[in-house]
Amino acid sequence: MLQVLRSSWALLLGMFLLMIGNGLQGTLLGIRGEIEGFSTLAMSIIMSAYFIGFLFASRIAPVMIRRVGHVRVFAALGSTISAVLLLYPTLTEPWAWALGRIIFGFCFCGVYITAESWLNDASSNANRGKALSLYMIVQMAGIVTAQYLLVLGDASGFLLFIIPSVLVSLAFAPVLLSVSQIPPAFDTTKPLSIRKLWQVSPLACMGMLLLGSVFAAQFGMSAVYGTRAGLSVPEISVMVSATYLAALFLQYPIGWLSDRIDRRILILTLAFIGGTAALTAFLIPGQYWLIVLAAAAVGGTSNPLYALLIAYANDYLERSDMAAASAGLLFINGLGAIAGPLIVGWSMDTVGPNGFWVIIAVAMLVLSAYALWRMRRQPDKEIVGDMVSFTPIAATATKVAAGAAIKEGAMTGPHEEPQVAPQEDQGHGQV
Repeated sequence: MLQVLRSSWALLLGMFLLMIGNGLQGTLLGIRGEIEGFSTLAMSIIMSAYFIGFLFASRIAPVMIRRVGHVRVFAALGSTISAVLLLYPTLTEPWAWALGRIIFGFCFCGVYITAESWLNDASSNANRGKALSLYMIVQMAGIVTAQYLLVLGDASGFLLFIIPSVLVSLAFAPVLLSVSQIPPAFDTTKPLSIRKLWQVSPLACMGMLLLGSVFAAQFGMSAVYGTRAGLSVPEISVMVSATYLAALFLQYPIGWLSDRIDRRILILTLAFIGGTAALTAFLIPGQYWLIVLAAAAVGGTSNPLYALLIAYANDYLERSDMAAASAGLLFINGLGAIAGPLIVGWSMDTVGPNGFWVIIAVAMLVLSAYALWRMRRQPDKEIVGDMVSFTPIAATATKVAAGAAIKEGAMTGPHEEPQVAPQEDQGHGQV
């Protein structure tokens, strides 16, 4: 672990500051939108726009990096993020915010891909798993920290937009000043169609689509729900941070358990727990402690489900197909994320603020029911080769991080230590 910190501290520090900026603006826009009088439909479109940009960048950013290099792409996207943050309070129009969110999502996805490829390149077979775990912890810690910065200023002013802009600008300094100029190479993988992926694992495909809506509701619409429900800014901060803290603490115990029992049972159980918690928050409105518990339960189950579904799909794939499959699953998840805020916004307009919980409950309970149906239809599905070890993957991960995690999981069985291949010093700079 110390070796990973020594070699990657600059990148991890930069990502921590970036995630503070990203986590702060997501919640802040929901609160500021209420102050500006934006409708629920307008806010749902604005929040969906982030995932549109994210989805496009997953295809375009690698091409940009190949053309002009990691350093230029990293710096260009970072400066754009900082500028967009300052434009939000200046152009308080729904169309401007939606356009800004598309740009924001595009830039952050590009930054993630750039940072993750550097981290993957700087890691060896011996420490790649630890590096990915630290990367995920840093991301979660940044989002949680961001929620407590909301109390430093008035959401109707400029200060809370200036703070993340400054943090994002500072985030690139340690990375750009310490990274090697040697560009990490992108591995090319053979394509795997969505149709083939569905044939391999319908449960993984359906689960990723439904979870996309759940993640988008959590990341984009939590603050909108909080303001509509009459929560104060500190209460919204606690609710959102509970989502990510539970995800962070439960990821590893659930991963350990998933390597020892039928993963479909765990998928069914986690989805049922998350759906039941959301349904309870809907049926018993107005109890703040229950809202926080429901947010923690949904966050603590949905985030591990993300990595669990990827690991489950890879159990039925050849190793050569795993990277392509993870990219396909992330694409499906992105489609669900685009639709999620729109559906949640419609639900909140129809049944009131608690419509937020309705959509989450339906998505999670449908996943639980579908997992049960798949188990009954094919109770003895055979694993291809060896069972792949569960590897934590953050919901914000791109196909670069997911591919590295899949490689790590494929190297080890669920009860084995990593097999370390001998490596020569290739002269890579430290990140």
